[in-house]
Amino acid sequence: WNSETQSNWLDGLVRSAILAKDTQMMAKAEVIIRRLLATQDGDGYIGIYDKDLRYHFEDENGELWSKATLYRALLAWYEYSKDKQVLDALVKATDDVMKNYPVDASHPFYSKNPNAGGLTHGLVFTDILERLYFLTGQKKYLDYCVFLYHDFSEQTLNEDAQVKKLMDSSLALKCHGVHTYEHLRPLVAAYYASGNTDYKSALYLFLKKIEASTTPSGALAGDEFIGGRKGDATETGYEFCSLQEGLAGWISLLEKSGETGYAAKAEKILFNAAMGATHPTESAICYLKTDNASILTGGKHGDTTDKHQTRYRYSPVHKEAAVCCVPNAGRILPYYVQSMWMKDKDGLVATLLGPCEVAADLEGRKISIREETKYPFENKFLFSVQTDKPGNFSIKVVKPVWATSVKASIPFIEENGYLVFRKSWSEKDGFNLSFESEVTTHQVLNGEVFFQYGPLVLCREIIGGETVTKRYNMAGLRESVIKPMDTVKYASTGSAFSPFWNLKSTAPAGFSTQMLNLQSGKNETVELWPMYHTILRQVTFKVKQ
Repeated sequence: WNSETQSNWLDGLVRSAILAKDTQMMAKAEVIIRRLLATQDGDGYIGIYDKDLRYHFEDENGELWSKATLYRALLAWYEYSKDKQVLDALVKATDDVMKNYPVDASHPFYSKNPNAGGLTHGLVFTDILERLYFLTGQKKYLDYCVFLYHDFSEQTLNEDAQVKKLMDSSLALKCHGVHTYEHLRPLVAAYYASGNTDYKSALYLFLKKIEASTTPSGALAGDEFIGGRKGDATETGYEFCSLQEGLAGWISLLEKSGETGYAAKAEKILFNAAMGATHPTESAICYLKTDNASILTGGKHGDTTDKHQTRYRYSPVHKEAAVCCVPNAGRILPYYVQSMWMKDKDGLVATLLGPCEVAADLEGRKISIREETKYPFENKFLFSVQTDKPGNFSIKVVKPVWATSVKASIPFIEENGYLVFRKSWSEKDGFNLSFESEVTTHQVLNGEVFFQYGPLVLCREIIGGETVTKRYNMAGLRESVIKPMDTVKYASTGSAFSPFWNLKSTAPAGFSTQMLNLQSGKNETVELWPMYHTILRQVTFKVKQ
């Protein structure tokens, strides 16, 4: 488990430092990476076990899991530095895995005990295999993805994502949430590598089951087990690790299918659930949280019956629980940013929206695009395009599922959920783009409703009183609990929404509407704000006429 913690932290450090162009942190990361590469044995092995233990297990182990977490960080460094030594080390280490767990002649996921969390985490070694295929073009890495997922599905394990379980529509998701949601990617990899029709059916049913467990904020149920529960905004908690793994799953599907609905799901998780579990001003997260959050003192909704439950509160480490969610909180934004632009056969595609810059080679043409915007708080964009060779190519921009209309300064066509700008581009070119939106009402299973404006889920923010429970030696790091200053709940009356404005923005900062105070029985004006960076809040509302 220490290998998971350290490697996920390193992965987040490497990617964040590169994106922020933080030379000090990049230098720190490189020192760590050089030290880790120096541990590689002559046969290629990079991992946590000595020679008498490697690859010979009948029970719980971290062989593939420790490799997956570390190799992701090494891949990030290689893709930035283009250091051939790093890629050569990764290829040699991965080939060592494939030699010791040969295709159709080994069982890397066999366990005498069906509860083997470290072992089954290792299925996401497919992340490494897919990226090596992308970098080397060697199909053997995709074939190995298929082998790993097949062996995983054949073993007796308490995991949701095995083919036969997924294809039983009567079986709800019930296992450890982060396992279940991260295992979406290996299934996706195996299906797209093989075209196996059973995998296709399993993927369709898996997505239906995930949809049932998704809360209004886009979060995936599981605190920490799913337990067959639906995505209830009040009663169903979620783990920050699952937010990262869920986002990575949606991006994997977006990359392979091009379907824009997956972009919307990735955005929703990041801008609402993940940012809504991140402290707005401090370096701290909630390990577990619910959409409707009225108190954060350790137990869900203030429950004190389990003295060991401390996850429903803000901490920079959560070391008394498990040091997994905090490192993953450092990975989620870089994984979003690195996937904001992709390529297709026609040109470049803006798949995930937000302020960014991209530089790419397109059939011998060097292109750079600067995307200026205050998204997700505004829906206006300026795309500045530069190319060393003027000529025809396409720039596609995902059309958000919530957009009611589109305005652009140059002509475009709509195609499969994308806005296609196809023209002869000059050396310095560009265009303006904007999307219109309106507040939409969405009903959830218990009959309550929530409201959304653009990509942002709205909420009534509850003012809380914070008590610091621990301070760390590092300046600014502290743990705290938050209790509400009021306990009033409101119900929707179906009243109209009136925007209120931030003078620095051309988009509404929030909305006011008439709601019923369930304590006094009177209608009152209530302000609704994006749940982004909120601490205590009411997201769903009973409906009263």
